[in-house]
Amino acid sequence: MSPLESMLAEREVRQVVLAAARLVDAQQWQDFADLFAEDGSLERPDGTLLQGRQAVYQAYAARSPERLTQHILTNHEVTVTGAHSAQSRCLVLVWTGLASDAPTAKGRPADAAQQLGEFVDELRLTPEGWRLAKRQARFLFQR
Repeated sequence: MSPLESMLAEREVRQVVLAAARLVDAQQWQDFADLFAEDGSLERPDGTLLQGRQAVYQAYAARSPERLTQHILTNHEVTVTGAHSAQSRCLVLVWTGLASDAPTAKGRPADAAQQLGEFVDELRLTPEGWRLAKRQARFLFQR
């Protein structure tokens, strides 16, 4: 892999990780699930393992639309490990609130508890493009 190909792969991987957070926050569950490889897995912070794109979709589609989230990703590191594989790690600050709380000029009220976590991802290049092959999501701190 040339340095240019590696840089392009790193950018594409970063875009997948950022899109995943944006799609969860927008409650676009099918588009979120489609960012996973067909046989991809997602380990949730409680240890629940979602295996396969359909399982990811079903778990997220079952969430209450009342629960709003905003994921802020930072300290994002991407390592391209081969022509068809990459690893990603980023810190995630998760803010939550309720859709039933009326928005104001300063936004909606946030829940008192906020969490800092991380996504540790393995991605692979598929015919559909870069996809999440394995995601581990875990919380590190809460307030």
